[in-house]
Amino acid sequence: MNNEPFEESQDEEQDVPPGTTPDEAVETVDVEALKAERDALQDRLLRTAAEFDNYRKRIDRERRDQSESAAASLLVEILPVVDNLERALRSPSGPEAAGYRAGVELILRQLLDTLRKRGVTPIEALGTDFDPRFHQAVSQEASETHRDGEVMEEMQRGYMLGERLLRPAMVKVATS
Repeated sequence: MNNEPFEESQDEEQDVPPGTTPDEAVETVDVEALKAERDALQDRLLRTAAEFDNYRKRIDRERRDQSESAAASLLVEILPVVDNLERALRSPSGPEAAGYRAGVELILRQLLDTLRKRGVTPIEALGTDFDPRFHQAVSQEASETHRDGEVMEEMQRGYMLGERLLRPAMVKVATS
């Protein structure tokens, strides 16, 4: 083996621009290449960060929608119980049923309070103009005392969950 230090061959000097030393030419080329690579990596990093941020937002939105959907389906199943308790309170009862009536009123109040805490609100239909987005017309009746299209009777109360319709109000609409 040869113990002499390694020396570069003179062939590399052929690519050197006139008026520069080989080290200056390599440095100029390397700086420009490194700047271009840095810019490309910076752009790639920004795009990846933006894609990840969009992904995170989409996943959060999907989770929220799924949670609201699950809550809405449970609440829709509870609404008939509310209807039955309200019917029970509207039915005539004698003095011997006063204790039962008080118990049903208490249960209904607790259930309505729980629904209210969860964001469920009843739709005020009586006396308003018929709106197919919130009302389901079950019948129409001619009336001298109500405006045309006014809800004159509510057969079943409708409910909203925030801005989402859980169940439309079943109503009777006045016609002229």
